[in-house]
Amino acid sequence: MTPVNGIGPVQGPGTGYVAPVSPARPAGGGAPGTGGAPGTNFAEELQSAKGLQFSKHAAERIQRRGMAEDPQTVKRLENGVDLAASKGSRAAVVMVDDNAFVVAVQNRTVITALDKAHMRTQVFTNIDTAVIA
Repeated sequence: MTPVNGIGPVQGPGTGYVAPVSPARPAGGGAPGTGGAPGTNFAEELQSAKGLQFSKHAAERIQRRGMAEDPQTVKRLENGVDLAASKGSRAAVVMVDDNAFVVAVQNRTVITALDKAHMRTQVFTNIDTAVIA
């Protein structure tokens, strides 16, 4: 067993262990995480939004699923988080069109995001508020 790129021990073939794989870099001229496209993406919009933080997990989900990347979506998400906060929410699902965002309201962090295709068999737990924005 030898460490690989700081990941930890990796066992040889035939042991049933599959080593984690780093995500591939996009082809093209964009920065990593932008899908190769110039300009800002939805994750960057959220990061620059009014105090909303964006978890790495949520950024990856939004990018991988090709979810909406427009400022109107960000504004509606912000308004939904503000509404949940005004009601004393701690954890909320904010629905924006066909997308759902799970948000830790107190620290204004988007934890994960789902599009319509991935919501069919999902169960949201530990949520005290649902907002349709």
